[in-house]
Amino acid sequence: MNIYDTREGVRLVMNQQRKGHWNRWGPFLSERAWGTVREDYSASGDAWSYFPHDHARSRAYRWNEDGLAGICDRHQYLCFALALWNGRDPILKERLFGLTGSEGNHGEDVKEYYYYLDNTPTHAYMKYLYKYPQAAYPYNQLIEENRRRSKLQMEYELVDTGVFDQGRYFDVVVEYAKLEAEDLLIRISISNRGPEAAPIHVLPTLWFRNTWSWGRDNRRPSITVGVGPGHPESRVSTLIARHWELGEYILYCSAAAELLFTENETNNERLYGVPSPTPYVKDAFHAYVVHGRREAVNPAAIGTKAAARYLRTVGAGETVTLDLRLASMLDEHPLGAVRGVVEVDLHDRADAAARPVDLAARPVRVRTEGIRVWKLAHGWWSPRSARRQTPRPRALSAICRRVADSLPGSPPRCSAKCSAIPRR
Repeated sequence: MNIYDTREGVRLVMNQQRKGHWNRWGPFLSERAWGTVREDYSASGDAWSYFPHDHARSRAYRWNEDGLAGICDRHQYLCFALALWNGRDPILKERLFGLTGSEGNHGEDVKEYYYYLDNTPTHAYMKYLYKYPQAAYPYNQLIEENRRRSKLQMEYELVDTGVFDQGRYFDVVVEYAKLEAEDLLIRISISNRGPEAAPIHVLPTLWFRNTWSWGRDNRRPSITVGVGPGHPESRVSTLIARHWELGEYILYCSAAAELLFTENETNNERLYGVPSPTPYVKDAFHAYVVHGRREAVNPAAIGTKAAARYLRTVGAGETVTLDLRLASMLDEHPLGAVRGVVEVDLHDRADAAARPVDLAARPVRVRTEGIRVWKLAHGWWSPRSARRQTPRPRALSAICRRVADSLPGSPPRCSAKCSAIPRR
């Protein structure tokens, strides 16, 4: 049996024959677009200094967007990702942080813990994990300590700062499952691994890449509030995104406290000291959530960037879940489909993605990294392998450590403890 004997294979054939658009949506959104050559218009060619992390929350990108656990269409017109705030961070967590080439003692280096846990070729099922500390994120401490160290010393990692001590962090797991090519079920699970209850703000965010500010195409898409489906007690909020090429998409959000709107426009006043083209700018949600500036968001409920805001207090060892759905069609009971699939267990979507078309046939599981490591540990790769493949002990140790760290509930390991493993 090969992949073309499975449901996933059917989707792949549909793509090849142009009978479906199963690859239109996927994990094409970067976790970091700041400090990249795409956005570098400096005279010196210094991309890191021209577009630093401090600018990212306030400055509109031209060529690509970024976000946590994000997805977008294949042209990256419309994007979806998470924003998080633990009540202590100095900024809203919307993207990954890292060191530039001049800041890291070993060069450019991301200082976060995030893992892609599962995916299928058509992205019919996707799973992502981000480990979010409950303490204030130590941005300056990471920069200063790594800059102080020499190239002969170990890198100073986020776990070395102590923010994960006593398990005081959240496991944020995001899962996507496609009912149809342009109908995505979304479940966000937030687990408190610490000894005490802790608050967290979660902002699932929908926005358009800024294609209208550069003098080539002035057409501006929009995101507006929609009428919730069903009766008023359903507590389902809707965001309607309209684009001249993509068409119309609806984001259904269950039990959101409020909907926020702004524009994906540069905050010129903050960065350059000159008036912005609009009072509602890219970092409005940061200003609203972190600093309580209610005037930062658009009361008219329209913009090119919008978010559903959730505030949850998660008990020690507990997990809370949020259900959403991004679809290109209206549905009278939009989140019923989410619960119908998810309550059975959304992990089964990974199996369903590779289940044989003949339901009487034996299911074939999607291979994940954990399975591959198990096979490596036992000295073989596949039942059809012509020869045994035994990895070097150091390589196996590194792989197993990476997989262990990626499991929900497993705290990141201290770099000092891992330094005993030889490096090539």
